[in-house]
Amino acid sequence: MSSFQLLHQTRRHYLHKYPFLRSHFHRFLSSSPENPNPTRPESNDPVPIQPVSYNPETPSQESPNWTRPDPDSVGSWTREDLRYLKDAPKIIAPVSYPTRVVAPLPEDRREGEEEEEEEGKVEVNEEMERERGRIEAQRRGAIRRVLNVEEERISFPTLIDAKSDEKKKKKKVVYDLKEAIRLVKANAKKKFDETLEAHVVLTPDMRRTDLKLEGTVAVPHGFGKVYRIAVFAEGAAAAEAREAGADVVGGMELVENIKSGNVKLDFDKCFSTHAMMPSLRQIAKYLRQLMPDTKKGTVTKDISKAVKEAKRGVPFKKDKTAIVHVGIGKVSFQEDALCENIGAFVHELLRQKPAGLKKSSKYAGYVNTVHLCSTMGPSFPVTMQSLSIAADRHVKKYVQ
Repeated sequence: MSSFQLLHQTRRHYLHKYPFLRSHFHRFLSSSPENPNPTRPESNDPVPIQPVSYNPETPSQESPNWTRPDPDSVGSWTREDLRYLKDAPKIIAPVSYPTRVVAPLPEDRREGEEEEEEEGKVEVNEEMERERGRIEAQRRGAIRRVLNVEEERISFPTLIDAKSDEKKKKKKVVYDLKEAIRLVKANAKKKFDETLEAHVVLTPDMRRTDLKLEGTVAVPHGFGKVYRIAVFAEGAAAAEAREAGADVVGGMELVENIKSGNVKLDFDKCFSTHAMMPSLRQIAKYLRQLMPDTKKGTVTKDISKAVKEAKRGVPFKKDKTAIVHVGIGKVSFQEDALCENIGAFVHELLRQKPAGLKKSSKYAGYVNTVHLCSTMGPSFPVTMQSLSIAADRHVKKYVQ
């Protein structure tokens, strides 16, 4: 049946590709060999196909030309040929593979073998160490010959206490007042006359906005700068201001001159009486920051005292970080003069201590540290004890 299907598929393929072979296929595949020119029936009925049967080939039927090969004459056959042969001779040598060698476990070894292995390793290590030392000695000798450098001898290492070194670094030296002034003078190396500045770090409680700290200190030896002061007053108050040393004194005439631009605003501070304040509103836009104010203490009845303090006084005020920055004098001043100026500032700082500050003694709870420095120089911390002594001396000499 399979042969018939194969012939049918071959016929269809060649008839489609080569039409002229159709007649030859008809003759070849026709079931009636007596009619050499078969004609197609006129009817559309399919031509009956007669089944073809084939006798199965028996094993005994062998071709006369085929002879069974001699098993002894297959020396030239390959392994691939012999695998298809039924009665193959036993001439193929079996393939043998080497047995897998398993390393012995440590417990399977004998004591003698272990000792021998250890002795061998020790000898190898000693030999390698000697060779390494020899090579290192040759290298050092070559370096000394080329560079003419003597071999450095390293001293025995000593133990260093790292914690003690850190403590020494963190520990800051606090100076006496006179010693700190000498150091500030020694480090003021600029060409101009630098200012001696004091920086007071207050306690964190002083950062509260309700605790105000502001004032003016009248230093006994001056600040090193001359302030120009203007006073708006009339009558007896104007005369007192002139006697106290005011540079510009006037009433309505001074207001009109400033308004018209005839008087230059080259003064540093302005004071006024209460009677002149309504008239100063006309020139408030010209005065700006110089405008007298009762909160600043520039509107007062005692004009003479205010002018004298302003001439030799230094204003100070705490900032948002609770630090007071103030200039106390020039570096060119004498040491004793600077000490007295600092004593006056410390006394005024203690006098202006806010009343709302609780749990504080004279300095504790109010002042943390005080540093002195020049305008362009480093700072030096000062002991509280020396500052307290300077403040007490100022009180005995100038206040009492």
